[in-house]
Amino acid sequence: QVLLVESGGGSVQPGASLTLSCAPRASIHTFYSLGWYRQAPGLERELVANRISGGSTNYADSVKGRFALSRDIAKNTVYLQMNSLKVEDTALYLCYGDPLHGRESRRSWGQGIQVTVSS
Repeated sequence: QVLLVESGGGSVQPGASLTLSCAPRASIHTFYSLGWYRQAPGLERELVANRISGGSTNYADSVKGRFALSRDIAKNTVYLQMNSLKVEDTALYLCYGDPLHGRESRRSWGQGIQVTVSS
């Protein structure tokens, strides 16, 4: 497994923006898929957004138009820009990575970072 170092997150009011960062300790180019899940108390883990090798980016319906996944190759970092945050976006956000070799069977997870949206 590969260490994924997350940063960002915090507590904000509805309508605010946050950016999460995920820096793998291996080249981004060695991943088939990189992205973010989230898990709220009592709910199943949900895929928020990911980027698949070859270029396709996918978003959960609940975040389309509000969240954007991007990457900085030079910094070897993936970002999740979260805009127009809602109370229901409150969750533990986890970066994940599936390597080219092994894919989901060799998935790595970040430690998780809390995002809390409340008024």
